[in-house]
Amino acid sequence: MRIGNLRGRAHLLHGPTAIDVAKASGGVFGPAPSDLLAFWPEFLAWAATARADLAEPYRAEDLRAPVPRPRQVFAVGLNYAEHAAETSLSAGGVPSVFTKFADSLIGPRGRIVLSGSSVDWEVELVIVIAREACKVAAKDAWDHVAGFTVGQDFSDRDVQMSGTSPQFSLGKSYPGFGPTGPALVTLDEVDLAVPLRLRCWVNDELVQDGHTGQMILPVCALIERISAVCTLHPGDLIFTGTPAGVGMGRTPPRYLAAGDVVRTSIDGIGEMRHVFASNDAR
Repeated sequence: MRIGNLRGRAHLLHGPTAIDVAKASGGVFGPAPSDLLAFWPEFLAWAATARADLAEPYRAEDLRAPVPRPRQVFAVGLNYAEHAAETSLSAGGVPSVFTKFADSLIGPRGRIVLSGSSVDWEVELVIVIAREACKVAAKDAWDHVAGFTVGQDFSDRDVQMSGTSPQFSLGKSYPGFGPTGPALVTLDEVDLAVPLRLRCWVNDELVQDGHTGQMILPVCALIERISAVCTLHPGDLIFTGTPAGVGMGRTPPRYLAAGDVVRTSIDGIGEMRHVFASNDAR
């Protein structure tokens, strides 16, 4: 199933049509997308019986972040070996964990204002947590996952690399630097045994092309590692890392400019599209 956020209301997406969850359930579930995750098993049972005749056409431009206000947003750096090598930030093969502050989250389409001259792209698979996870073993991790969405971990590299220690969280949390979407795709829609292909284009040039089978720590291991320290809550997001091909890894480095269009795609999950504007366009 695909769950979208249309103008702040949870919808079940069926191709070009959508069912308003709150209206179709008589107010039992929704209307806010986060309301569904608080009663996830019950919602899934109801959604399987939702009346298809209640679906109405919708505009893709009206989609917002599937989980707009998560309690926590975790992000994983250096989780693909080739990406770690291209950035010269390898931490001995152990991925790092930081946060993207929630105010950076936006939906799958729209305009993003550049923070400066060193804004970089990073396509990422994003995990959405379904139920509380504390000290969860990798073998039990899937029981705590609602599904996936597409993510971009846009980064201001000058800010990220300022100071004696890198400022990962600040450099990656400008407004709009955390797009997610176009929908929350539940696990039954995804073949977990097959790696998911991640791609990113800048102005129709393919700049990243990798797959989740290249992760150093796969999804279940990430949940085990993070939940060993922090309790994960329904609606929390985990950005799982990016494959090689980012701008800072090029010679010379290449960064985004006003007018650039970034498309972000994960097979089976969906695609996002964002246009960048100069920082004097605020």
